[in-house]
Amino acid sequence: MKTKAQKRDRPRVKSKAKAVAKPPRAKPAKAKAKAKAAKAKAKAKPAKKATPTKWVGFVEKHGVVLASAKGPVPCIAEAIAGEPIIGSWWSHAKAQIIFAALSEIDDDVDIRCFKLVDGKVTFVHRRVWPALVRLAREGRLPAERVASVQQEHMPTGEHRNLVTPFPDWVPDEVAAAADALSTDDARAQLGAWA
Repeated sequence: MKTKAQKRDRPRVKSKAKAVAKPPRAKPAKAKAKAKAAKAKAKAKPAKKATPTKWVGFVEKHGVVLASAKGPVPCIAEAIAGEPIIGSWWSHAKAQIIFAALSEIDDDVDIRCFKLVDGKVTFVHRRVWPALVRLAREGRLPAERVASVQQEHMPTGEHRNLVTPFPDWVPDEVAAAADALSTDDARAQLGAWA
């Protein structure tokens, strides 16, 4: 004899007369399209932001900034920290934010990295590339300091620097804009350090 629990847990079988299943109702075309769009949106990777972040905008505003060193131009690490950094920025409380900002700046297509100001890691925004090119062509800036440096992340987790010598990195439109600049205009755009 079966207990009440066993009777309750057993699957119920409908009689043959009632076992005929109804065909599923078709979804209206609009509902199908909405469901498909929602599924695709959930799978899609988020698009890159079209507007620059605060720190990319910081580089754009100043034109030339140092990554973490002290010098004659603004320092992005100290701007993020909101105070002078003593020692390495890696030991600062905002190190993760600084790292994320430096990585984003380095990946931005409108910003190039050089060992420009005092041989330190320097970010330069596209708007002042013509001025940089003009002064480098005239020999007022050493060619090795105007070589573009890009960091590549290796599958092993290591990083290596890819150096593109001057003028190999210079786009044609930047070279043309540099031709149109006078030396004085180029110096004015780059600031007193140049």
